[in-house]
Amino acid sequence: MILICDDDSAIRSSLTLVLKRAGYETASVGNPQEAIEFVKATPPDLILMDMNYTKGTSGEEGLTLLKQVKIFCPGIPVILITAWGSISLAVKGIQAGAFDFVTKPWNNMALLNTIQTALQLKDEGGECTTNSSISPNEFINNKIIGKSPLLLNVFNTISRISRTNASVLITGESGTGKELIAEAIHGNSDRNKNPFVKVNLGGISQSLFESEMFGHKKGAFTDANYDRIGRFELADKGSIFLDEIGELDAACQVKLLRVLQDKTFEPLGDSKQKQVDVRIISATNRNLAEMVAKGSFREDLFYRINLITIRVPALRERIDDIPLLVNHFVKKQVEQNRLSNIEVSAEAMNYLKKLPYPGNIRELKNLVDRVILVSGKNVITDTDFKEQYIEIPNINTNLPDSVYPLDELEKNMIIKAIERYGGNHSKVAVALGLTRQALYRRLEKYGISTDD
Repeated sequence: MILICDDDSAIRSSLTLVLKRAGYETASVGNPQEAIEFVKATPPDLILMDMNYTKGTSGEEGLTLLKQVKIFCPGIPVILITAWGSISLAVKGIQAGAFDFVTKPWNNMALLNTIQTALQLKDEGGECTTNSSISPNEFINNKIIGKSPLLLNVFNTISRISRTNASVLITGESGTGKELIAEAIHGNSDRNKNPFVKVNLGGISQSLFESEMFGHKKGAFTDANYDRIGRFELADKGSIFLDEIGELDAACQVKLLRVLQDKTFEPLGDSKQKQVDVRIISATNRNLAEMVAKGSFREDLFYRINLITIRVPALRERIDDIPLLVNHFVKKQVEQNRLSNIEVSAEAMNYLKKLPYPGNIRELKNLVDRVILVSGKNVITDTDFKEQYIEIPNINTNLPDSVYPLDELEKNMIIKAIERYGGNHSKVAVALGLTRQALYRRLEKYGISTDD
């Protein structure tokens, strides 16, 4: 079967007609996401792949999709479809593993000859591996609790891509366990004996970004009293986890892009370039694609960090995992505080399954820990949880008809949340969908004080 991937329905129809007349079975998709889902579920024999899927003509989307397909299915031949103006990009595609490229408008006989040659030379050992043949037990995982279908799908993806050097973007709501996913990727990679360096980008101010990430030499700036090794250098030969990458401002995005492109950087105050070998794992609870469309996140940086995307499901999407998580948290509390055995009643479990969990697993853990420590009981009931549950209501924005600058709206929303929750930073952060570090950064940005 030949998979046709092109956003133009007319091209898909034309190619389908040509291939079916030549005796080939075909399937078609209209965007990269559909292509990846298709090859993961149904391995084709060959892919005809366009290089542009939006209004842009950079070809980066096609190159990114090619690299993704090659990670999941290294032996599948890919033939790129390109316009004359992007032949140089097609050459890059050949260097990245494509079999060949054809230009628009194509010659039917030449295209069929290229396809026939590619299929004849296809490495029989390079078939795709489908989800059903991957076992989550094939990789080390002793921290991620759950067995829901969505989580097992995440496990499958981790087992596929861990041993590659592909950059990974982990998405999901705050509190879903994105850091644990990053740890699992590093722990099951060939880099696992080397450093795993975590960086919370939401907690680093613009003025300290270069020093934190790239290091500095003594005397590079006021108070630089000693040489400092940056996070990238610390992560050499290992992995670096860039958490909250969506919080980076434009200036810091430019500085980060260079080291991701060339794997080189210069410490502050040093004219000598340093080179590092690091795997990039990023995470965000924001929609980076929308940010790219709005111009608040660089498109080139976006393509650098999301060769592979892993979406971590929210807790409300994996309700059946709640009892497993609760028992895990109970066991941890018993061990840490040397308590006698504690049980959670069936009624309590049913109650916990019905809660909305805007703070996801982090919120559930907080609730379980608090009930255990406050109640002092050996059998915890639904009443105990009801007494300690803190509901986080949605804040009604009541946006006016007039248009205001986004910074002003964000500032007003933070002030409103502080007024509602009396300056309790944890509740304010949860209500706004932020981590505490990201909240502190905004408080500093807008000069907001929470002191009474």
